[in-house]
Amino acid sequence: VPGPQLPFSLTDTHSLCLDLTVKSQSGPGHPWYKVQGSVDKKPFLQYDSDSNKVRSSGLLGDKVNATKAWTELTQTLEEVGQELRMIVSDIKLENSMTRGPPTLHVQLCCQCEGERGTAASWHVNINGQPALLFDAMNRTWTVINPEARAIKEEWENKGLANNFRRISMGDCHHWLREFLDHWQKVLEPS
Repeated sequence: VPGPQLPFSLTDTHSLCLDLTVKSQSGPGHPWYKVQGSVDKKPFLQYDSDSNKVRSSGLLGDKVNATKAWTELTQTLEEVGQELRMIVSDIKLENSMTRGPPTLHVQLCCQCEGERGTAASWHVNINGQPALLFDAMNRTWTVINPEARAIKEEWENKGLANNFRRISMGDCHHWLREFLDHWQKVLEPS
């Protein structure tokens, strides 16, 4: 009887995406920070600031939630959440972007093909509107909404690009390779 099949080939292109939502204000029972993680669009983790715990989601998450990479990812998510919370509370919105207290939605994605990292980016939405794109491979910012230009300049002045690049080019690619390697070992027929 063959064992479980890998949902992917390790020689293909793979991606790890973390969808982070940070609210500048939240009430009781409403976390100020949430994260959904997926590999190749398959969910494998959830996090929220109320529980302060990363929970595995699905078969993929269950297979890696005791690994060193999982622990590292958990610590980084907590640190990034704190950093983004400070950022979101400092955001000064232009008129058309204003609809109550700012909410930041960031999608951090990295992609690898075999052992090589081929892409890494941060897509930033503010109050549901696309605002900025940071291409970590090239260290370039793209202002999608002209009203976000001041935010981009402030983030550049604070040196956030280096931190974003380190997380997406270093940490994210490392986690993705570690998780793929672990999933291959676990799911190979014996």
